[in-house]
Amino acid sequence: MNKNTICLWYTRDAEEAANFYASVFPDSKVGAVHRAPSDFPGGKAGEVLTVEFTVCGIPCLGLNGGDAFKQSEAFSFQIATEDQAETARYWNAIVGNGGQESACGWCKDKWGLSWQITPRVLTEAMKQGGDVAKRAFAVMMEMGKIDVAKIEAAVRGA
Repeated sequence: MNKNTICLWYTRDAEEAANFYASVFPDSKVGAVHRAPSDFPGGKAGEVLTVEFTVCGIPCLGLNGGDAFKQSEAFSFQIATEDQAETARYWNAIVGNGGQESACGWCKDKWGLSWQITPRVLTEAMKQGGDVAKRAFAVMMEMGKIDVAKIEAAVRGA
């Protein structure tokens, strides 16, 4: 087991979520699936309790803990993208699989987990600071899914 693993709470669909993430994101996979040895809050003996998986190389553990806790935007995965096609592919996969759109490159999957689908052109503009960052930030604030061409135009001052 890794020294540090992100533990994500699911009502009962950790295995389904892990399989979805592994099918969408590179360097992602599902590892061991552990079944409960006895009844537990939110489940019965023999049901999936935890699922080991990685998302873009980040080790995670999905815990089927019942409905006591919900996901919130206080935690999100930020996925860096290279271009509009990659941005759209991830965004559309999440939203198209029962998720929902949000603002500024954020969306939420059907299990309530938040994702920031962030083109590198946006993060690079923010690193530049000054007027470039202000322009990129202003156009980003008007977006749901990030439009790379509009960010590039803002960086150029167009």
